[in-house]
Amino acid sequence: MNKQEADILNLLAEHPFQNQRILAEQSGRSLGIINKSLKNLKDEGYLTTDYKVTEKTEQLLAGNSPKRAVILAAGFGMRMVPINLTTPKAMLEVKGERLIERLIRQLQEAGITDITVVAGFLKDEFEYLIDDFNVRLVINKEYAGKNNLHSLACVLDLPGNVYIVPCDLWCEENPFRSHEITSWYMMADAADPESGVRVNRKEEIVRVGNKAQGKKNENEVDAPHMISDRIPVPGDPEDMLRGQRMVGISYLTEDDWKMVRERIREMSRDARYDNLFWEESLFEEGKDRMRIPARVISSDGVIEINTYEQLRDLDSGSGHLSSDAIDTIARVFDIEPQEITDISMLKKGMTNRSFLFRVKGMKYIMRIPGEGTDQLINRQEEAAVFRAISGLGFCDDPVYINPDSGYKITAFLEGVRSCDPENEEDLKLCMKRLRTFHEMNLQVPHTFDIFRQISFYETLWNGAPSIYRDYPKTKAGVFELKEYIDKQPKSWSLTHIDAVPDNFLFHQKNGEEVLQLTDWEYSGMQDPHVDLAMFSIYSLYSKEKIDHLLDIYFEGKCTDAVRTKIYCYVAACGMLWSNWCEYKRQLGVEFGEYSLRQYRYAKDFYRYAKERM
Repeated sequence: MNKQEADILNLLAEHPFQNQRILAEQSGRSLGIINKSLKNLKDEGYLTTDYKVTEKTEQLLAGNSPKRAVILAAGFGMRMVPINLTTPKAMLEVKGERLIERLIRQLQEAGITDITVVAGFLKDEFEYLIDDFNVRLVINKEYAGKNNLHSLACVLDLPGNVYIVPCDLWCEENPFRSHEITSWYMMADAADPESGVRVNRKEEIVRVGNKAQGKKNENEVDAPHMISDRIPVPGDPEDMLRGQRMVGISYLTEDDWKMVRERIREMSRDARYDNLFWEESLFEEGKDRMRIPARVISSDGVIEINTYEQLRDLDSGSGHLSSDAIDTIARVFDIEPQEITDISMLKKGMTNRSFLFRVKGMKYIMRIPGEGTDQLINRQEEAAVFRAISGLGFCDDPVYINPDSGYKITAFLEGVRSCDPENEEDLKLCMKRLRTFHEMNLQVPHTFDIFRQISFYETLWNGAPSIYRDYPKTKAGVFELKEYIDKQPKSWSLTHIDAVPDNFLFHQKNGEEVLQLTDWEYSGMQDPHVDLAMFSIYSLYSKEKIDHLLDIYFEGKCTDAVRTKIYCYVAACGMLWSNWCEYKRQLGVEFGEYSLRQYRYAKDFYRYAKERM
């Protein structure tokens, strides 16, 4: 039985046959296909002569029909900024109904009562569903660092005949059915330039072009895709490279779920797949077609809500459109909220969440403090830093900054690129700019005390031990270096503290390339040479590359004592950011190799410094 015959048989199981024309309208297929399919189904014993389902069909339906559903709701919903700061995407209110509640009700109306919700971000928001809707709640502890393939890996104990459902869909009509005969993956009939797949004339889902698989990757991380350059899709040659919108709902029979389950189990053990969507498991390794066919629906019937503006377009009265960040922008620019357009998430930073928006034809960036940032940053001190550097050309002065909320609005710089720490010319330009800043000997009323911050970040662990077994020994060694540092001669002036490659921005201004420094929120009085240590450890430099960086900054005149002092700073700053990462880890934010390497800097450069002493 092919996909067309299965769909027609499914319709006849739910609606008694009236005539071929009505069946063509219901199925969206031509009369020729309807007549051919009806004949084949009768010949194979699935339909009687008057087009009623037979006992053979009843047995097929009983074996393949839906028994359960999994709703994937663990992610940050990064593109829903600024709503996602306080509300999981699944809890968005549309036309008086929460997205996830509507999906659950629609499943229940189709007879599906065995429903599992996989949560992660703001997981406590989902707890009430257990009592109100009798769902099973499963927590994906790795939601912050991995994509939804790992959410599905949390429920591999479930049997098949299962709907897989993303949480961010508004379905006007119920997309779920009490009868299913075959597995399928739901596709919309509209083009999507960001999609990496489309449906061919055989109703197969095939890869197109050289794009990432699954719905759009919110974390913007490269991953293996195994995609061929061009798929031979029948039809207009232009269609061969044109993506089609992936709705995301899927149905998997027991047999197909077994295959997918094994593939997910295998992929979830491989770090290369940490940032892939679960749909990648529907492709056999190295193949460009999904194991299961498409179920194509009208784009108007199911709406995916990924951004603030999409929610506003669907339901301008949604209570979740009320946002302090949006209200702030409207107040600053003296406009109505609906005049704020082109809202989009910038790449998730290590400390903050920032989004791009347009007002009166101009682009701006709004910074919103990230998880736990209120414990890490003193915004009054940050405002003092901006007063000290204002007008000096080290950065564009903020359009707006609020020391209480941490909100900051700056003009968007076109054509910006950050420093490449492996590019020699970039290093020379950045170190020259950094040295110029240091030589200005700017002053502010506050200090950034590295060793005090190390201990402070440790207090934020709320009594939990370090994840590193030898942490007490490592910390004791790093603190031994303080006495040596304190004895060294040094200047004392405003230091950036976070002078890492990503914060050196090259951009065009009046036809010339300009180099600026951004992200001054940790800045304070300190030995300026700390900035060199920070640049090095963020770049994950080896000892040899750190020495080379010092040679560039000091123009070949770095004394042995200063080099040893900076080694001490590398060790201390490595411990500082390792402790910072441990705090963020408790908030569900992981930094992978970066965190581990910072701890290694604390240990290795303690040893290098002691050897030089």
